Amino acid sequence: MNKNLPAQSITSRVLAKLLDYPSDEMRAHLPDLLQALRQERALSPQRLGEVEALIQRLGHADGYTVQARYVETFDRGRATSLHMFEHVHGDSRERGPALVDLQQTYAAGGVFFEASELPDYLPVVLEFVSTQPAGTARQFLGEMAHILNAIHSALIKQDSPYAAAIGAVLELAGEKPQAVQITPDEALDDAWVEPAAFDGCTSKGQSKPGQPQPIHIVKSQANSQGARI
Repeated sequence: MNKNLPAQSITSRVLAKLLDYPSDEMRAHLPDLLQALRQERALSPQRLGEVEALIQRLGHADGYTVQARYVETFDRGRATSLHMFEHVHGDSRERGPALVDLQQTYAAGGVFFEASELPDYLPVVLEFVSTQPAGTARQFLGEMAHILNAIHSALIKQDSPYAAAIGAVLELAGEKPQAVQITPDEALDDAWVEPAAFDGCTSKGQSKPGQPQPIHIVKSQANSQGARI
């Protein structure tokens, strides 16, 4: 353990790894990640025990199964998305400027963002706070507590072991998990479905295919040359 790193730095980095895609390389280092958590002792015994259980599950299950579960958990619904601004801005145009501001915050903190992921991806956020003084890191994570609580609640509802990792992030922020009412995600198949051709379009008075459609008759007019318009 590097004693020159800020307090809780190693734990933040371990949680960043645990919340990232569980590649074979990452899973090979799970024993080292667990040892690092135990040595730093930044988490309470209860929270550490929950994260240890997550690590055990990631290490003992089949690699393909672990990876498939990760994708199912974090990439197939907004409620558990690890992109923080997606919970606030969704796909609106406000998200772009917010991401730029976050990159500038990283730069001001001495970190230059060159990752393949967006800067609001939680593992990236945790990597950033691991470089900051303990007070700054706690405050930074605390500003995202409402989002973290929403993700935590959604994971609890899914009975996902990853709830332990989000709970640990909340603990680093000096927060206790709070239950949040979760709005069910639209089914992925429904969200991506293409509208049927001429499915009533969106014009007033139209109904669905196979049902009578109202007909509106508009009287034609002629211009001064007799042309119809």
